[in-house]
Amino acid sequence: MLKTRKRLLIAVSVIAFMLLALAIVFVNFISLAKKGEEILSNTTFSDITLSAIADGSYTGEFGAGPVYVKAQVTVKNGVMTEIMLLEHDNGKGSAAEGIVDKMLQSQTTNVDLVSGATYSSKVIRKAVENALLRQ
Repeated sequence: MLKTRKRLLIAVSVIAFMLLALAIVFVNFISLAKKGEEILSNTTFSDITLSAIADGSYTGEFGAGPVYVKAQVTVKNGVMTEIMLLEHDNGKGSAAEGIVDKMLQSQTTNVDLVSGATYSSKVIRKAVENALLRQ
């Protein structure tokens, strides 16, 4: 009987500890997401004149809360020829990577965001813009 109580107490303690740890992770994630939303709401985007960009490859990054992007943009003769996402920490926003093709096709960073992945789309767009502004 004593062994059973001891085992039960240990099991309840382990479960309580796991629930507490899960609650802490959840609260931290919500806090990080809110911070990211605040960063994005204060983020402005610029119109980029590609003809003013010298030929070369440029790297830019941007992060907002749990989403972070590092992008490399190659420009030749005033045309974006390649956009590579070197890093994309995105949670569920991997669909946003489709914005890269839109930017290459339209030759601008000012493109429609990917529905359902607007958060990551904005971060990718800003990372590409930051790369082009670093030239």
